[in-house]
Amino acid sequence: MTQPGSTPNRPRRGAGCLQSLLVLAVILGLGYGASKIFGDESSKSKRSSSSSSSSSSSSDGQGGSWEIGDCGGPDPENKPDGYRAFDCDEADATFKALKIEDASFLPNAIQCPAGTDLIIQVSRVFGSGDDKKGGGIPTNTVCGRNLTGDHPGDAGAGGGQLVEGDCISATAKEIACASAGANDFKVLGLVKEKTECPAATTEPMQLMMAMGRPYDVICGGKV
Repeated sequence: MTQPGSTPNRPRRGAGCLQSLLVLAVILGLGYGASKIFGDESSKSKRSSSSSSSSSSSSDGQGGSWEIGDCGGPDPENKPDGYRAFDCDEADATFKALKIEDASFLPNAIQCPAGTDLIIQVSRVFGSGDDKKGGGIPTNTVCGRNLTGDHPGDAGAGGGQLVEGDCISATAKEIACASAGANDFKVLGLVKEKTECPAATTEPMQLMMAMGRPYDVICGGKV
């Protein structure tokens, strides 16, 4: 399901005298792997790789806020992992904000809507040069959807956060439903207790504890 980077002011909005940086860091590697409570090495591996992070930094900007419908893309001044705001009609824009969440230090606490292809944490830092690479105060989380036809976050596509309609392996790893086999399952629900799973559930999977995650059980059914 994070190292900070930064982004300048949302494009073409009024400038202010407070100069700061918005740091955007991808906090979701678009491959969510939950872990069943088996205590084996494979579960430990999946827990440690449930998200990947990258850092970026950018130039100046007023501390503008993000809104639903805003667009952004890779920051050319902070390759390879920097992101910044762009107008949606600019060639460099690659994603649009579906939802804006409050920032959280617990990545599992951020739950974006279905169709989210990437999650970006926005932080504000003050300074310039190398200082802007060194952390920041989280302010928002942007749930972004790609502007292109590539949408790994769609239900069943095999990427993004786990949502109802996704498919998982017998070890609770998310997979594309198109490649699911007889031993795989479709997510029918994400709940706190096994008793809350729908009637069609054939494999309720109890997960290892994760602070901030709103569910502890994956309700698996036939694909």
